[in-house]
Amino acid sequence: MVDVGQDDGFVSLRRQARPRAERYELGRSLRERAHRSEMAFWRPAADRADPVQQVIEANQGRQPWLVPIRVGRMISSPYAFLRGSANVMADDFAGLPATGITPVICGDAHLGNFGFYASPERELVFDLNDFDEAHPGAWEWDLRRLAVSVHVAGRQNGFRESACADAVEHCVEEYQVQIAHLAEQPLLARSFDQLDVDRLRSAATRASFKAEIERAARRARRRTSDRALPRFTERHDGTARLVEEPPLITRPSDEERDRLAEALDGYLTSLPPHWARILAGYRIVDIAHKVVGVGSVGLRAYVALCEGSSPDDVVFLQLKQARRSVIARHQHGDSAWHRHQGQRVVEYQQALQTVSDPLLGWTTVGDIQFYVRQFRDMKGAIVVEGIDAGALADYAGICGYLLAKSHARTSGASMIAGYIGGSGKLAEAMCRFARTYADQVESDHAALVKAVRQGRLPAETA
Repeated sequence: MVDVGQDDGFVSLRRQARPRAERYELGRSLRERAHRSEMAFWRPAADRADPVQQVIEANQGRQPWLVPIRVGRMISSPYAFLRGSANVMADDFAGLPATGITPVICGDAHLGNFGFYASPERELVFDLNDFDEAHPGAWEWDLRRLAVSVHVAGRQNGFRESACADAVEHCVEEYQVQIAHLAEQPLLARSFDQLDVDRLRSAATRASFKAEIERAARRARRRTSDRALPRFTERHDGTARLVEEPPLITRPSDEERDRLAEALDGYLTSLPPHWARILAGYRIVDIAHKVVGVGSVGLRAYVALCEGSSPDDVVFLQLKQARRSVIARHQHGDSAWHRHQGQRVVEYQQALQTVSDPLLGWTTVGDIQFYVRQFRDMKGAIVVEGIDAGALADYAGICGYLLAKSHARTSGASMIAGYIGGSGKLAEAMCRFARTYADQVESDHAALVKAVRQGRLPAETA
């Protein structure tokens, strides 16, 4: 086996780094381990797990009354199924050719997991923004999942197969160009590269996509804590309370609320001292359970309304249950590397994003681990449903660019660049793979729909 030269813990400044040229050549040599042309092929193994059973297993440990909502969201379309089935893809991808280069990866890199949010300086930036599955792993897994999501989204929008393939090709080519560029940059320079709204707008070539960027950015800028007050709260005996909308927004018991409030005190100790001091100037006035996303539905997720020195000085904090990444068992079996899964999410988010929410932290309630972040922090997304083929290709390219940037921030950029090279072989292979695996996603989605119709799984549709 080729030694890919993975760094051992990043714990010393006294070790000589392997020269960049040597790392690049090492990456080239990995083509013998995993030929680029082999990346094109997908055929389900004879003993491939039943995807419906995998969904059922992923529901274990979730709040049972919310499982029908999760399943209902997953059966709404093949793209929605893809969003909720990161575990299915991880199991499939684990048996495919890989180079052995393992930076920190998102673990759930699809088009819907990129979006807007506020930098600590309150500037609107665009980057990867979901890290529940983040973990050291094969960079190819992220790129495969992203490419498949592009093809599935294109089909959902009614595009021809050639248009779907063009969007996937643009995604992979942008990843290739950016990883090669960053591999030549100083390590610190890679860590400062970011995409703000102006750069995002200039990267778009289609007027339709520029217009979608403007719409999404306007929506994101309005998503702040003070603007959330009338949407999510009501006054009760002079005090702000979160509005209930069962089953999506519900109020915990007094005992559970007390445990959550105590856990938020513990969360303060995970923050840098300056931010802990600032946040400690706020007081919790209400807490509610709020369902979010697709893959996260059924996991425990709470919103805490905190008030400062006046009723209009508020911050919303979100506590989100963190479980072991779907990547983890394929990397190191049943033994957990990470003592606290919330801490894992936070640290890998900070590794993959150029700038992150300054209020990211973690805590524990009983035996359940959480990460904590701002709830209304200019978060927003590009909606892929309904955009045209040119806009999808533009957006796919931007996501490919950002994925490369995130991978290059941790380790392995020179080796990945050496493996990919300057030809179109990897893009060609990924286009073929994305088309074939999109068929698999549609088949798995149909199996889940059938299981719901047969009563094997409960589903509550919107």
